[in-house]
Amino acid sequence: MLPKAKEIVDAMSLKMKGAVDYLEEDLKNYRVGKASPAILNPVLVDYYGTPTPVSQVASVTTPDAKTIAIQPWERSLIAKIEKAILDANVGLTPSNNGEIIRCQVPALTEERRKELIKKAKAAGETTKVTVRNARRDGIDLLKKAQKNEGLSEDGEKEGEDELQKLTDKWVKEVDALISAKEKDILTV
Repeated sequence: MLPKAKEIVDAMSLKMKGAVDYLEEDLKNYRVGKASPAILNPVLVDYYGTPTPVSQVASVTTPDAKTIAIQPWERSLIAKIEKAILDANVGLTPSNNGEIIRCQVPALTEERRKELIKKAKAAGETTKVTVRNARRDGIDLLKKAQKNEGLSEDGEKEGEDELQKLTDKWVKEVDALISAKEKDILTV
């Protein structure tokens, strides 16, 4: 493949990978009835006037499948962490013994499972659209390069074929991620 075409394909490949990586991170935040420190990712604690993620002001562990334990590095943070968890509306109710905050992860209802699957599939579709848009943008750039920068017709075709292969690869990856998350959500 010619250098200009390769440059365009590589740039679009990065865009596609970025979209899939974002989806993967997003799916980690879904509460599926099992304890996971990732559930607390959206929780920000007021740490000396700065909103700070819980994981940066405390040790977050999962002693068992239904419990998240949070041990603040400063005892004065216990009340602030509890308030932040409640304010973040992540579906957890914190309780503490003066040293450790524990959050019991409630089991998911059938309705909530269906809701989460629907949300995961919607996120997957959005990611696929982003991947396809990157392909379209890449094809547009290849056509412009052929027209304005002297990229050969064969170079353009080769670049388009490579973009299609990448698109197929990333769409397949999105399908695999959604399928795995759906299985995870349905596992009781």
